[in-house]
Formats: sequence, structure tokens, C-alpha cells
Amino acid sequence: MKKILMILCSLVSLAKAQEVINLYPDTIPNATDKDQVLLEKNIPKLFVYTPAESAAQNIAVLVIPGGGYAHIAMDHEGHAVAKELVRNGYSAYVLQYRLPSPNIMRDKSIGPLQDAQRAVQLIRVSNPQFKKVGVIGFSAGGHLASTLVTKFKKEYITNPSHVSLRPDFAGLIYPVISMQNDVTHKGSKINLIGENPSEELVQLFSSDLQVSPEVCPVFFVHAKDDKSVPIENSYRMMAALDKVHVPNTIYVFEQGGHGFGLINKTSEKKWFDAFLSWMSTLN
Repeated sequence: MKKILMILCSLVSLAKAQEVINLYPDTIPNATDKDQVLLEKNIPKLFVYTPAESAAQNIAVLVIPGGGYAHIAMDHEGHAVAKELVRNGYSAYVLQYRLPSPNIMRDKSIGPLQDAQRAVQLIRVSNPQFKKVGVIGFSAGGHLASTLVTKFKKEYITNPSHVSLRPDFAGLIYPVISMQNDVTHKGSKINLIGENPSEELVQLFSSDLQVSPEVCPVFFVHAKDDKSVPIENSYRMMAALDKVHVPNTIYVFEQGGHGFGLINKTSEKKWFDAFLSWMSTLN
């Protein structure tokens, strides 16, 4: 009975983040001087999940939930994913990023990316023992993850020590990739870069057009019947990665639509197991 209670207690301890970190304890970059900036919902945070020392892989994964840049699906695309990572020995950091808004940002297009870069910076500085720091993003969070992996050479935050902002690997799960009208998710595009963005801005935030040979390996998940974010988004990014010989692979579902998180109820197959297996093969 005592052993059972100990197991139950350990499972309960995994149900919540062990620590919550404010990304910017002092000044939030790119912030306006409006009162909304200081509302609790607008303060970006990291929720930290740490595995038992005996199970630790010394690999960290930044988890970026989606929500169309209008809200953040923190539970099924954030905390639930972190718990699964922890059960498999990975450290996980769930990002609550600022939603793009002119009320709280001078330039709303770069606000979420600043928070993602800051998260990578914090993870590397606070835990230099990590062998790798990767990212997994869902939907619009997949877009944010894709901008993180393609724009690492430009520092959108203060980084005097030049800590590497490049993720070592990425999982892009039914991701928004392109801002081009024929395949983009309209809501994500409008929320991030506006109703009538310039062609330059469209190209800058179409991640398939920003790929370089230094981009990290990428694992994609997408359903063919996704009507919200067409699978063509993943295909375009894969084609761009192939062109510069960056390793990538895709786990395709025939059905499942959009936003299924860890479990696609139309299939018995579990993409997350394939993702874990893929991660284990990385050098």
C-alpha cells in the first residue's frame, strides 16, 4: 500500500509545473506604455517541468501551444505535452507568450518571436548541462516555432553573451507555415501581421521562404483533411528544407482535421511515440 501511495504521489507531482518563470523580470521588450502591458495575462511566462533525476535525458524541449495568435491552448497543446515529455525523461518548458496586439507591443509582428527567443536563452543559461534544446509547436504555435528555427541568426532580444538561440531540433505539429493567401490560416495571419500587410512582411513571416542550411532537423505532423491549416503548409516547408539538405520527416494522418493535440481520435496510431523515436536518432 505504501508503495502504491508513493507512485500515486509521484504521478500527482507530474500534474503541475514545478516552477513558473517570468520571462522578463525587469522590462518587457517592445512594450507600449499602456496599462494593458502589466495585466497578468500579458506577462509572458515559462512553466517548467523536470523529470526525476534517474530518468533525465539532459535534453530540454520548449513547448509552444497554438491558438491562432488569438488565444493560447495551454492545456492540450501545452501542459499535456509537457507531462508526456517528462514521463519520457525530457525536461519541458511550456511557453505562455504574448499575443500580438498594438495595445501592448510597438511592433506586434515580432512580440511572440521575442518571447520564444527569450525562452531558449533562459533555458540555455539556467541549465547549461542540457545536451540539446529543442522546440515543439502546434498550429500557430507551430508557426512561432518555425520562425524561431529560421530566424535564429537575428537577435530580437538583448543577448550580450550571444547565447545560441538556434533550437537543436523541432517538431511542427499541424503548423501554420506560410502567410501567403492560398494556404495560410487567415486568422493567424491577420492577428500577427495585420489585414493588409506588405509583401515584404508576408515573405518575412512565411517560414518556408526563410530556410537556410543551418536550420535544425524538423519532424512534422499533419492530417490530410485539415481544413483550417492545409497540409500544404508542411509540404512547402519540407520542400524548402529538402532544397538545402536539412533532415526532415512527416507523420501523416488521413483524417483528424486540426487541433487534435496528442491524440488523433480517428486513428489508433500515436504520432508522439514516433516523435520520441525520431528524437532518439538525432546526433
